Amino acid sequence: MNNLVPLPYRRVSVQPYAGAMTEPALRAHFLGREAYRRTDYVVAQQGEAAAVVAVTAPDRQSLFSPIDSVQVLALPDTCRFVEMPDVDAGNRSALAEAAHRAGVGAASTLVVRGLYGHVNFIHHPDPLVVRVVEVAPPDPPKLFGLAQHVLSYADLPAMRLELERLDLNDLAGGQQPPAFLVPCRSGGLEGLGAPVYFLDERPATRQDWLLIGCERSLQFHRHYYGDEPPRVEMCPRKLAGPRGAATLLKCCLLEFDIELDGLMAVVPWGADLPMVEAALRRLAERAGVATEREQP
Repeated sequence: MNNLVPLPYRRVSVQPYAGAMTEPALRAHFLGREAYRRTDYVVAQQGEAAAVVAVTAPDRQSLFSPIDSVQVLALPDTCRFVEMPDVDAGNRSALAEAAHRAGVGAASTLVVRGLYGHVNFIHHPDPLVVRVVEVAPPDPPKLFGLAQHVLSYADLPAMRLELERLDLNDLAGGQQPPAFLVPCRSGGLEGLGAPVYFLDERPATRQDWLLIGCERSLQFHRHYYGDEPPRVEMCPRKLAGPRGAATLLKCCLLEFDIELDGLMAVVPWGADLPMVEAALRRLAERAGVATEREQP
């Protein structure tokens, strides 16, 4: 199974091992030995080398019970043990990101000693990669920051985020109007080379400006001033275009609902953490990504 991450990580025992790092030797070593009733996996450590085995026992009510089956998941040639004190060993996406940082691919296994010294592993890391398309400034882009926060705590399948940053300064590049109008006050737009006005402040005097905004901004402008100014599109949904891979973005034409268009999840411009979590969960379901869960 790809992205196997035992949770809670108390299911994983780390044991020093002095024998041969081969499947027959590991099976012979663990078969019949006692295992704690919550132990389902053992990391056999020998210096810098490590192997991972899955074990079962017929009696999970007693505190200890003899192991009756051993399955070798990874041998040292496909298994790495690393120290990453900043990684939450109880978080699938954190372990997937750790595997990416360590260069461990889908055919291998990464064992991590992480935050608080806790140990866990990700077997065959192949997380769902979600492309977050977002405008900036601000930096980091808000939706990307929200998605990162969600993955730090939510019970979701293993995911990795990739930012596709749409720079508002680049969108306005080459334009030389007397003034610019942007949806709201945001740092980083001071270098456009002309005065900048903010639509949400409803400037009292209509200027000869270029609007950097989306359809909703254009609607506001019509209401405030009765006309449509020249405009540079900044809607992530329109700028992203059709996508065949998992994508998260926002659209200000949505106010309360999440839309799923193939593998594209669209949240409102003002989405909060629960809404972003729901969007990521629906993306995972649409992509058919499952999670390994603790057996009762």
